[in-house]
Amino acid sequence: MLKSLISRYSFLFLAVVLMWVKTYIVYRTGFDIKIENMLQSFILFMNPLSFFLLIFGFGLFMKQKARNIYILVISTLVTIILISNMIFYGFYNDFLTIPLLFQSSNMGDLDSSVQELVDPIYFLLFIDVLLLLWIALKHKFQQIDVVPSKERKAYFLLVLAVFVIHLGLSEISRPQLLTRSFDREVLVKNIGIFNFHIYDAVVQSSTSAQRVLADSDELVEIQNYIKANKKEPDEKMFGIAKDRNVIFVSLESTQSFVVNETLNGEELTPYLNDFINESYYFENFYHQTEQGKTSDSEFLVANSLYPLGRGAVFFTHNDNEYNSMQEILRENDYYSATFHANNASFWNRDIIYEAFGVDKFYDLESYDVNEANSTGWGLKDKEYFEQSVDLMKGLPQPFYSYFITLTNHFPFELDEEDKLIDEFDSTSEILNRYVTTIRYQDEALKRFIEKLKESGLYDNSIIVLMGDHYGISQNHNEAMAKFLGKNEITAYDNVQLQRVPFVIHMPGITDEDPKLITDVSGQIDIKPTLLHLLGIDTTEMIQFGNDLFSPDRQSFAVLRNGSFITEKYVSISDVCYDRQTQEVIEAEGACDSYEEKAHSELSFSDKIIYGDLLRFYNEEKMSTGK
Repeated sequence: MLKSLISRYSFLFLAVVLMWVKTYIVYRTGFDIKIENMLQSFILFMNPLSFFLLIFGFGLFMKQKARNIYILVISTLVTIILISNMIFYGFYNDFLTIPLLFQSSNMGDLDSSVQELVDPIYFLLFIDVLLLLWIALKHKFQQIDVVPSKERKAYFLLVLAVFVIHLGLSEISRPQLLTRSFDREVLVKNIGIFNFHIYDAVVQSSTSAQRVLADSDELVEIQNYIKANKKEPDEKMFGIAKDRNVIFVSLESTQSFVVNETLNGEELTPYLNDFINESYYFENFYHQTEQGKTSDSEFLVANSLYPLGRGAVFFTHNDNEYNSMQEILRENDYYSATFHANNASFWNRDIIYEAFGVDKFYDLESYDVNEANSTGWGLKDKEYFEQSVDLMKGLPQPFYSYFITLTNHFPFELDEEDKLIDEFDSTSEILNRYVTTIRYQDEALKRFIEKLKESGLYDNSIIVLMGDHYGISQNHNEAMAKFLGKNEITAYDNVQLQRVPFVIHMPGITDEDPKLITDVSGQIDIKPTLLHLLGIDTTEMIQFGNDLFSPDRQSFAVLRNGSFITEKYVSISDVCYDRQTQEVIEAEGACDSYEEKAHSELSFSDKIIYGDLLRFYNEEKMSTGK
């Protein structure tokens, strides 16, 4: 029967084989999917097959001519989906999700980034489609206008058998694959990129219904978890910066590997290095962003909730109720403002800031931007800081101000007159240029602090610097290995490269008593830490972070993909490493307790966002008057 099916419907099976082979080639060349054993290798090879058998199999319900047209259209569409994922993966090392498609309004601001990522070689992926078109036009196939019901049943039994075998092997390789994985690479590796998109659509449908079905009992369970895991903050640090202004600078795409690093004998961040020596510096601090990148880091800082694993909260849940840093500070007589020389609607900021309770948003319209003072993504950082301080001087005090820089943004373009250091010499033009924009950003930061002193705002402020997310993705590991003097960048190294600078500077306090803090921490911990320093009680707040100065705080950070770092261990895609030796721990169970904690926190945070559960918390606050 199978031989007869292949013979009678050879055009359909040829399309299946061509798309199957093409997808596997893209897996191995367009994505960095890590294979650990022969089973995973076989699953990766097999996983596109069931999807293509199913999707092309629907053509069996059509007449011959319509079936051939359908096969050509589907081949074209899935090729476009493959290319789109390759382009997105080229920078983010991630796969497209449905929530990202709702963020297409951002594309107008991404011209230079997209142009950098599009490779003309991608169009070679249409060769098989053209071959199918030529065959359909030039060759006569056996005319079978109506496919017999018996043959259709036999075909779809074949599809079911392939799918069951594939899913069974995937479950053996990764138990509870569809219920516990926050890692899209694990999903794509096991179920395939197209099955992943179907799975993503199902998840999107189910999460959309969560708000309607949510009730306050779900929040009680989460509150109990938070109370059980909360660590008492450091009493000595409570209110040490009370009534000071907060000046928070989000440093675009800045990773910790640039700190105290040199190139050809020149420091990449000379000013930041000196500033760290007068501050509290958190050496093992990790960004915890996902597809929302900078907006995710803003969300983490404002709410001490994890961003979503799919899309950006700024788009998907901008009408939720939150209990943000800005809102809490407003209740304590602070004025809040955000400064970002970009369009107000970019990443939906104009809407989400209202939900956060931001009093004033200084967007692109607030700045004097022209061709002379712009490059890459817009206003250069030096001019941005100069103009921002002038705007900040008019704010009511005390205030909470949040700054988002632009110049050190992919694809890291800089005018020649602004280059203060030579480009790196490697196979990656992105990394080569990155060192120049990092050096420029450092000089802009220096001018910012100088102007704060000139304006009289410096002494009565707490100045916070934070890298928002990575700038150099895993696609540039070969060049990164050269830069860091390593033979290769391992999976362990990739996690370490997710560290970003985090600096707290309090004039008159930290410059007299600076500290290097080596505990593992992340952006989730910022909100409770800053509020505690400002003398605001955080005991009853719903937040997953803990005061970074707490003597009882557990050294722990979970990344949004489920990887986590502790004092002793690092877990990456369910592989447990010894943090000191960087070697895989063969004994089972070493990371289990931390894995449960990581999974619980991500899951509970997702429930809060998808169910809009903080509306119940805010209702309770209003009813009790707290």
